[in-house]
Amino acid sequence: MTTFYQFSATSLRGQQIPMADYAGKVVLIVNTASQCGFTPQYAGLETLYKKYAAQGLVVLGFPCNQFGKQEPGDADDIARICHVNYGVSFPMFAKVEVNGSAANPMFRYLKNELPGVLGGRIKWNFTKFLIGRDGKPLKRFAPYTTPEKMEADILAALEM
Repeated sequence: MTTFYQFSATSLRGQQIPMADYAGKVVLIVNTASQCGFTPQYAGLETLYKKYAAQGLVVLGFPCNQFGKQEPGDADDIARICHVNYGVSFPMFAKVEVNGSAANPMFRYLKNELPGVLGGRIKWNFTKFLIGRDGKPLKRFAPYTTPEKMEADILAALEM
C-alpha cells in the first residue's frame, strides 16, 4: 500500500527531501502561486503553521505555474515573495506540475486518493490536501477554502 511517506520532493533550494522526514506529523500540502487571487492565503497558512507546529502540523508549499501562469518566477523570486510579503516560514518546494502527463508523482497519488470535483485533476492554485500522521490522505480542500475554515479538520487530525 502506497503512503505519502514513500515520496520525496525537491526543496526550493534544490535539496531532495523525503516525505518520510514528516512521518508522525499532520501534513498540509498546498499547490501555491504568488500572483494568484488566492495568494493572500499564505498568511493564513503561516498562522496555522505557527499555531499548531508544536502539536505536529507541518505545511508544505508546492509552487505551480500551470494555472494562468501565476507562478512565473524562479526559486529566488518565489522565496522572496513568500518570506518578505507573507512571512512564510514553512517549507517551500521547487515548482511542480500537478496535472497532465508531467504531473509530480506525489500529486498524482494525492489526486487518486482524494479525487475532487474534477476527478483526477486539480482545479486551481491553492488546492490543499490534509495528510494524517500515518501518511494517509484524509481530506482535500478547494482553492477557495481559506486556511481558517480548515482549522477544525486540522485539529481533528492532530488529535488522532
